[in-house]
Formats: sequence, C-alpha cells, structure tokens
Amino acid sequence: MYVWRQLAAMSVAVIVLIGLGCARLPYTTTVVHEDQRVAVMLQREIKPAGYAHPVQISALQVTAVLRGFSLREQQRLPLRWFAEETPPNKIFREDELQVLAPQLADALQRVGPEERVYFDLFAPGMNPRYRHDVTAGWVAVHDQLLHLTIDYFHVQQPVNKSDPYDYNYPTPWTPPKTYLLYFEPGRFYVTDPKTDRRGLDFREFLKAAPSP
Repeated sequence: MYVWRQLAAMSVAVIVLIGLGCARLPYTTTVVHEDQRVAVMLQREIKPAGYAHPVQISALQVTAVLRGFSLREQQRLPLRWFAEETPPNKIFREDELQVLAPQLADALQRVGPEERVYFDLFAPGMNPRYRHDVTAGWVAVHDQLLHLTIDYFHVQQPVNKSDPYDYNYPTPWTPPKTYLLYFEPGRFYVTDPKTDRRGLDFREFLKAAPSP
C-alpha cells in the first residue's frame, strides 16, 4: 500500500510539473514597430482582460505620463533595508522617451480590449557584439487607470538567439525581474479596487499636468 501511495504521489507531481511547463503566456499578435532602438507589439492575454482599449492619447501625453515613473528592484531582507536608503531610479531617459512614446501612442490606439502593449528598448551592452542593454515591459488601461509593468530595467541580454559556437545551443534571455514602481505626483497613482493593482489615473494627471 505504501509503495502505491508513493507512486500515486509521484504521478501527481509529474502531472503538476507538466502543467506548469505548458502554462500559457500572452502571445504576440501584431508587431507595431521594430528597429534597432525599440520594438513595440500587441500581445493577447490568455484570460479575459476587459481592458478599456483602444485609447486615444498623443505622443506628448505618453511622454508626460512615462516621465513620472520611477522604480527600485524588489529585494529580499536584509538587502531591502539598504535599497530603501537610495532614491528610486527614473525608468526612462529623455532619449528613450523620444523613440518609445510615439510608438506606444500608436499602439494604444490600435490595441484591442483583450490585448496589452509590450515594448523593448535596446541600447549597446557592455560587450555590444554579444549583449543588449534592455529595458522592457508592458502597458494596459483598465477602466480609467493606466497600468505599467517593467520586466527588465537596463538588463544585459544576449543579442543572438543561439550560441555563436554551437548553433544548436540556444541563449535565452534571463527571467523577468520584479520591480517596485512609483509615480510623482503620487496622488494620481492609486490602487484599482477591481484588480488590487496600482495604476495611474492618467486622464486626471494630464488635466493637472502643465502644457508642453
């Protein structure tokens, strides 16, 4: 009986691992723009999202919104105590906003209610031949709140999809990291009661923001 219980437990564990391995992720439906500096694409969510898309917003408004975001990489204790002593980093430099904002504005006007807008920002890495410096994430609008998620903030990622010395050996990107996001002025960055996620009341922010 004990042996059968062990076999049953092992079978359940194998099924769970297979299920996790087959877990589906959002997938790209449309590439809106792609060049050496930036890639923007529409990704379809696996579960019903009910986003308030499409969104009419200008490139200047996207720039004003993104300029207010900053972040810290989430750390475990005791490193978290030291991280909290330093101010958060601005997510986007001005040169990055110039190339990203127009493409995001275009994508937000084309995205559907079950899709999100994903972006990659590229810069030369420490060894430009083999590495990109990557900042990447996605945006979506739920009700009146704009949600921004960052997966990578200036992370070194491989340029090639396979090892230059062995084309059968892939070189995948490192897993996404977890960041704590902030926005200034903080009164516009609130918690969505339906999703329990922080989001920016961007229309109210744009009403209060000074004209460019």
